[in-house]
Amino acid sequence: MNFFDWFAVAIWAGVILSTVRLLRGLRRSQPSTLGPAPRLHDLSEAAFMAGGPGSVVDAALVSLLCDGRMVVGGPGIVQVRPGVRAADPAERAVLQAQRGAPSGWLYQIRYAAMRDPAVQEIGDALAARGLIAPPRGRRAGHRHGVIQAVACGVLLMLSLPLTFIALTLALRDEDGSFHLPFIVEVFPVLLAGIVMGIAGTSRTRQRVTRAGAAALRDIRAHYRTDRSPYVQVSLFGLRGLRDPYLREQLVPAARGTRLAAAQAGARTRGSGQVGTETVWATGADAIPVVWCAGGDGGSGGSGGSSCGSGASCGSSGSGCSSGSSCGSSGSSCGSSSSSCSSGSSCSSSSGSSCSSSS
Repeated sequence: MNFFDWFAVAIWAGVILSTVRLLRGLRRSQPSTLGPAPRLHDLSEAAFMAGGPGSVVDAALVSLLCDGRMVVGGPGIVQVRPGVRAADPAERAVLQAQRGAPSGWLYQIRYAAMRDPAVQEIGDALAARGLIAPPRGRRAGHRHGVIQAVACGVLLMLSLPLTFIALTLALRDEDGSFHLPFIVEVFPVLLAGIVMGIAGTSRTRQRVTRAGAAALRDIRAHYRTDRSPYVQVSLFGLRGLRDPYLREQLVPAARGTRLAAAQAGARTRGSGQVGTETVWATGADAIPVVWCAGGDGGSGGSGGSSCGSGASCGSSGSGCSSGSSCGSSGSSCGSSSSSCSSGSSCSSSSGSSCSSSS
């Protein structure tokens, strides 16, 4: 065996070892579910499954806007009526964010409420029950898959000039022995390495586990006849919102979440804090979803993560572990007390109804 044969063997061994480690890492990043199939406790958990913290806050905003507890005082600016009380932790997070927003812009309120501990802990509780995958292992698997795919691609491109060099040396030696071209020796394993790296990277984007997908299907089936905006947003995110008035208010606010994150990041950099945030793109509009998962992979209030000031997750801000427990927060599955009541109008001037068809 010459140098190129040994190099081909090394490539085979390296790609196989890297693929095995990638698959093991992806398997470890998927939380295990022991005992009976877990179920979603309430619509807030269903909203987190459907679209992360953003959908939880959107559902709370729909409830507050529909029954008139929150009103729109201008383009994208909201006000809360005096004496308003929250029906669940998500609504309480929205009201607290509104009190802390000096300008009252809806997109700023939405982003601040998304990072509230009560909303964040919903994700921790779901991860602890094996319904969604925590981001820590997913980030490592994503990085591993990208590196493997890129490295195999580079080696595949280099294999062509190396093949010419190997053929030139073989002709110069004239020993009469037959050697497979170098590119033929390494092409199968490099192509497989690229495919497996891309497949592993794609799998890390699957935030919801199989058990979580089954639980989400079950709760959607439970509410299949309820067409109220609160229930539809909880189950499907803003994609399920059909009311034109509510879409006019909430869709621009969701798209403006990136601007709110950038503004918060600028304030964080100005204060000398540095951090990163976990962002996923959901839906056709690629709306950012922020979840500061617990440090132990999501144990529901472990205190291992923080959603501090600014846009940082993991900076020295307030912990994500304080607040209420996700397993007992919000309305129960059998009732939707936060949904728009029958015949209630979202706005006296809009003419669009939030009535429930259940």
